[in-house]
Amino acid sequence: MNLYRCRFVYSALLALSGLFSFSSAHAQATYPDKPIRWVLPFPPGGPTDLVARVLAQKVGEQMGQSVLVENKPGANGNIAADMVAKAPADGYTVLYNTSSIALSATLYKKLNYDVRTDFAPIALTAVIPLVLAVHPSLPVNNVQEFLSYVKANPGKLTYGSAGNGNITHLGAYLLLHSRGLQATHVPYKGSAPALTDLVGGQTQFMTDTINSALPFIRDNRLRALAVTSLKRTSVLPEAPTLNETVMPKFEVGAWQGMLVPAKTPADIVKRLNAEVMKALNSPDVKAKLAVQGAEPLGSTPEEYGQYIQSEIARWGQVVKLTGASLE
Repeated sequence: MNLYRCRFVYSALLALSGLFSFSSAHAQATYPDKPIRWVLPFPPGGPTDLVARVLAQKVGEQMGQSVLVENKPGANGNIAADMVAKAPADGYTVLYNTSSIALSATLYKKLNYDVRTDFAPIALTAVIPLVLAVHPSLPVNNVQEFLSYVKANPGKLTYGSAGNGNITHLGAYLLLHSRGLQATHVPYKGSAPALTDLVGGQTQFMTDTINSALPFIRDNRLRALAVTSLKRTSVLPEAPTLNETVMPKFEVGAWQGMLVPAKTPADIVKRLNAEVMKALNSPDVKAKLAVQGAEPLGSTPEEYGQYIQSEIARWGQVVKLTGASLE
């Protein structure tokens, strides 16, 4: 290749490089210029869905672009997580995840994604305490009577959850395990169908998030025995905590957050974090979450990444204790 041709090729490559850089910078500068998709690992009407839709509406208003909530339930959130992990890293596909993503990392022998390497964290958004709720036909009025009844009927009661390895599963499991009690676990694809069967009497009890169980508790279709936060919650003040009754220092909450594919540009991650933080701090969002018993949190992307790591370590110890594992 002669010198002239070498210079020509080199100049062409520089021009192309500049063009690609300009296109990338332009795409990021105009972000978002089309609807953003928030993928939820659970069905409509469940606790994650209720909070996510409040935030999605607010973030959409702030960004001047539609934020579309897409429910993709199944496999304790792993179907949605795998889909988002493989989506284009352009900020238009977001995983609105829950604590299940940390639990899956310890429960499943094999996953098609790695939460530590296949995602970029955006923010920790909210946490919701669980409530131990029973069907009214169960002859118990408090958590002590409940534990005595389960003990007197080993293996005869059934409890639902939002899925195998979900926080609603492990919350009940830890309560039973602490007393050496046995009951049959029935996993569902989300809290909504699990609650439907609990209200219908197909199962007898459940540790579900307060925001999804509260309507059934208020119209007396379920009976609340205790909550899993360290302090009583303002939306259900009559329900004592497990901490003050039978399990001192016990605290379990269903936390939520947002992730995007790992190679999403840093400025898009920063923009999404800023918009979510702004939404979480807005008075109208705070009011709507308070009605659900959800506590807004917020974090930097780095803090959320560290939190996920700490939760994987925490629940890894619980999983090891219980011997639970999933395929």
